[in-house]
Amino acid sequence: METGGKQAEGRGVRWGDVLLSAIAAVSWALVGMAGTAALGLHLLGADAVGSLGPMTAAVVALGVGGSVTPSGDVSAFGLEGAEATTAIDIAPLGVGLAGAVLLAYFFLRSLRAAGVVITPAELAARAGAVIVLFVAMLGGLAWAGHDIITIDGDQLGIDKGIGEGIDQLPDDITDKLPDGLGDVGGLLPDRLGDLAQAKAAVGFTVDTGPTLLGGAVWVIGVLLIALLASRRTPLPRGWDAVHRVVRPAASGLVAVALVAVLAGLAAALYAMIGDAHPQRIAGAALLGAPNGVWLGVPIGLFVPWDGEATGELAKLLPDPLDDLLTGAGGSGNEAVTLGRLAELDSRVWLLGVAAALMILFAGVLTAVRTPYLRGRTGALKFAGQCAVMLGAVTALALPLMVWLTGVSADASLSVLGFDAFGAGIELHGQLGMAFLLGAAWGAGAGAVGALLAVASGAAGGRVAPLALGEGAHGVAPPAGGTAGGSRAPVPGPYSPGDPYRPANPDTNPYLRPPRDVSGAPTVVGPVAPPPPSRPKPRPPRSSGNGDWPPPPPPPPPPPPPGGRGR
Repeated sequence: METGGKQAEGRGVRWGDVLLSAIAAVSWALVGMAGTAALGLHLLGADAVGSLGPMTAAVVALGVGGSVTPSGDVSAFGLEGAEATTAIDIAPLGVGLAGAVLLAYFFLRSLRAAGVVITPAELAARAGAVIVLFVAMLGGLAWAGHDIITIDGDQLGIDKGIGEGIDQLPDDITDKLPDGLGDVGGLLPDRLGDLAQAKAAVGFTVDTGPTLLGGAVWVIGVLLIALLASRRTPLPRGWDAVHRVVRPAASGLVAVALVAVLAGLAAALYAMIGDAHPQRIAGAALLGAPNGVWLGVPIGLFVPWDGEATGELAKLLPDPLDDLLTGAGGSGNEAVTLGRLAELDSRVWLLGVAAALMILFAGVLTAVRTPYLRGRTGALKFAGQCAVMLGAVTALALPLMVWLTGVSADASLSVLGFDAFGAGIELHGQLGMAFLLGAAWGAGAGAVGALLAVASGAAGGRVAPLALGEGAHGVAPPAGGTAGGSRAPVPGPYSPGDPYRPANPDTNPYLRPPRDVSGAPTVVGPVAPPPPSRPKPRPPRSSGNGDWPPPPPPPPPPPPPGGRGR
């Protein structure tokens, strides 16, 4: 492992692999966004009044933060100045989310294939290739995203028989006409004939400069969020704090945000049952389900909004938001809060409950994915750590969600200086309050979620290996020790992790002794092995007859006779 990590750090950037991975990531992202946009527009019936290709390119540009300028011109009665102007600032987040998920998946997959560790140069090269290629492809979409729809009055057939129809009017009706209209059989039919020959041109154009800038900011943001939320993607050496501190909270918050979008799609599927136009609901859900869901989450967390709606566009807002914005005559900004919406419909309080449960679930995920040293780190200290982590991440995520779901749309048709039609929507949240409330909700959910995880024994149960230090530098931590000082020990055969429940001999066969062996302990401690025996020295061989061992020495000779009596 150590040798592999050094080789990964010492090798250069493989530009062929970098380019191929960038092409795959950008291609799949654009295909996903274009498919989502085209299917949504088709289900809404937009292709019946215009070309689907340019409209798809324009919606993809809007989905990545681009800008589209619709325009129109109506010339009637031989006069100029009848002009329709429209301004739209709304992003179909369903299209952007589809591209973001695919782009993040293939980008992170290329990083995991790079090795156990990744150098800053290779990380910058891979991210830079994706950014440059995506912006270049977005420039092509900006070139293709323009179309003009022309309505020709000659094809309507209303000019035929105008004179005859007017001439056949009864005299009692023509006599009552004002004198200013002139001859009914002459001037009025001529003017109606001019109206019948009028042409109306309505088109849209993707603004190249703002679209490229918005696309660059979008792809950079997607890659940054993907790196912070992916718990199994290697990072350069020295970024260990990101693994332990940032990624558990970021991954938990991203997970609950995606689950909320899935819940919104499920609600749309339920609404399709029994509806007269289910395809319209499906098309709106594909394009704007994240818009509605991520608008409801800040409102449920008590983030105040300011809104205004007039004209036909107010009918596009969900109930009771449309009643609130148009209830007071539709004039002036209205404060949109959870309490005011609940005054119109008490069921809105369920939105606050759902948002609170969602952020609490993010706190539990943060605690489960954060390293926790049981028996050494106190529960209160661990809860404080999770509160700080999730509070910081939520303080940045909630204003981002509020900014993405802001709506600004205005449409007006003025003829000869007289306002004939007007409609508009303005809905924007307060970013400062979103920051403060995000920090408060994140800290509270992080602390409560950590205490719940500790009480249930799930704290630190789903920690990624990189957060424990395993594989971060190509070396696994020692068995039975800690991975990086105060971090949790690495589970293994000689250092098992803490069980979630007490051991039970009835369910664990390894805790039951065999039938012919007593379960009573036979020794009080480990038995030390005997010391190694040393061989005895062998005496030298006898030089006599070669017998081994040698015979004993002969007894001494007897004393001479009479020697004792002297």
